[in-house]
Amino acid sequence: MAKYRPYNPNATSPWPFVGMAGMAAVFFLYAASWLVAPWWGVAGLLALWLVLFVQACRWWTPRPTWVLAVPVVAGVAWFVVILAGAVWGGWGA
Repeated sequence: MAKYRPYNPNATSPWPFVGMAGMAAVFFLYAASWLVAPWWGVAGLLALWLVLFVQACRWWTPRPTWVLAVPVVAGVAWFVVILAGAVWGGWGA
């Protein structure tokens, strides 16, 4: 029979750590965008990543599970910007 462990409200949630690992992974997409995007596009993408990173830091303690959504939003935003730049801006390798 499994031991019962009571809920500890002071326990540290693992979800912000997972979300920040996702932000680190998404950062590589943003940083490697210079291969297909002009410098101003990469600068804008990195500024967007920084804004999302700050938001993830702000949500760390009050809303730890919401931090998981930030890298997902960052990945979708990166894809949309790169796709729009390729279709309408002529960006490409």
